[in-house]
Amino acid sequence: MDKDIIISKINDLLIDEFEVETEDIQLESNLKDTLELDSLDYVDLVVSVESNFNVKLDADDFGSVITLKDFYDLIDQKMN
Repeated sequence: MDKDIIISKINDLLIDEFEVETEDIQLESNLKDTLELDSLDYVDLVVSVESNFNVKLDADDFGSVITLKDFYDLIDQKMN
């Protein structure tokens, strides 16, 4: 899957399921702060991404994820 499509699908997911404002979705935005994630929200995010992208994520995958760009890169890496 093309990375632009991955980014678009993730952004749609963030907007629809996590009620993130479109203008808050920037490459260098902090994932946790932008989504206002708590531990339960992280579980929801992982489940949503796994089901929408048919990938498997674990806690270690998020060790280096700080920004939305890092998150996009992680999903792209898992898919390719």
